[in-house]
Amino acid sequence: MANDKQTQCKMLLEHFENGGSITDTEALILYSIRRLSARVHNLRSSGYPIKGDMVTVKNKSGDTCRVKRYYMGSGTGG
Repeated sequence: MANDKQTQCKMLLEHFENGGSITDTEALILYSIRRLSARVHNLRSSGYPIKGDMVTVKNKSGDTCRVKRYYMGSGTGG
């Protein structure tokens, strides 16, 4: 189990280092990460400056909803 967490953190960190941002749904689709906020917490605890902003998106029914989009920011981190 711990190995899965480390692998997910590694994939997510690479995504951020390449300038990417990600939402829960994108993390599930791209990397099979079900608990994105937990992996973000792990990375922040390791000193990475992961930031997040609430953004408005449309769901598959066309309704708008707000989700958090995470990205790597500058500074000391969360």
